[in-house]
Amino acid sequence: MSARASSVRVDTDARLVVQVWLGTRLLLLITAVLVALRTGRRLPNLLGNWDVAHFVAIAKNGYAVQTDMAFFPGLPLVLSLAYRVGADPVIWGTVLALVTSALATWALYRIGGRWAAIAWLLAPTSVFTLVPYSESPFCAAAFWAWERATRKHWGAAAVLAGLACTLRVSGLFLVGALAVLAVSQAWTARRASGLVRSLPWLLLPLGVLASYAVYLYGRTGSWTAWFSAQAAGWKREFTWPWDCVRNSWRSLQPGMYADHPEWVWIFRAEFLSMIVGVLVVIVLLLRWRVPEASWVGVQVLAFSISYWFQSVCRAVLLWFPLWTLIGEFVEPRTRGAWRWFWAVVIVVALTVQVGWSVLFYLGMWAS
Repeated sequence: MSARASSVRVDTDARLVVQVWLGTRLLLLITAVLVALRTGRRLPNLLGNWDVAHFVAIAKNGYAVQTDMAFFPGLPLVLSLAYRVGADPVIWGTVLALVTSALATWALYRIGGRWAAIAWLLAPTSVFTLVPYSESPFCAAAFWAWERATRKHWGAAAVLAGLACTLRVSGLFLVGALAVLAVSQAWTARRASGLVRSLPWLLLPLGVLASYAVYLYGRTGSWTAWFSAQAAGWKREFTWPWDCVRNSWRSLQPGMYADHPEWVWIFRAEFLSMIVGVLVVIVLLLRWRVPEASWVGVQVLAFSISYWFQSVCRAVLLWFPLWTLIGEFVEPRTRGAWRWFWAVVIVVALTVQVGWSVLFYLGMWAS
């Protein structure tokens, strides 16, 4: 392929990814507007359900409620700027999510190509990359940290990982996976000296995590304040994996939640997401992609020692190796009858995405 043809191909691929990003964002926003018109509620009220209310409360009042300590301070700090300029924090956070979802898409495009980025944009739980949740900014920081680290720009990777560590506890898992990546690079190059240039950089994001732990200790006198908040607010306390599976299996049985029938379907999706996570780890290990396997695997492990599988459907958005695997599968299968197959898949994916967003907009549990 000539240099000119290659450049045209890259431009075409990038344009397609941009179009899908724009299309999915518009679809989610249009759905929100239609729900607002149907219910007579204001748009910020639809976009501000569930965890958004916690982030906004922290932005306004700080950690006045002990269970709010389960939420890392990065996003609330950004939302607090809205109060200083007289803006609605929910709309402010939605704009931030839009921008950071574009940055995350760009990073994923560089990591895994067009179909990896497109698959991520079509994820069922994409509504969480539109509303003021931490998923979108975290993915932007984490995906770019990984992209920079794979190119051995460890200073930039550490700064981005540090930013990710201000947003959610998954930053700790990111640091661990980056350490595995550093060791893998040194092993491949047969040069242990590479570790001297990479691993010390990871002290920066670890310092960010330590700073939050020290802050919570100063407020509560407990080094386990974050874990206590998780247990008190969301039953996220240490449970043996077999008990976690048993509790999760019980939660997805028909008739478990007569007053909230959609809960059963969400719990089923949580269970399915865990299965997907295990399969992704197995595939990555079989392909000797240990750093990526460690990124997904440690999250699967963390979910398996909680009371039950909860918020896994959202965590799938963080699993960039899943989306790169999908991209690798799709790339050679885009001609002939495959086009019709993928067209059907896209329609189904968008339908599920809209349905999931409606659940969130209506204040029903959506993971």
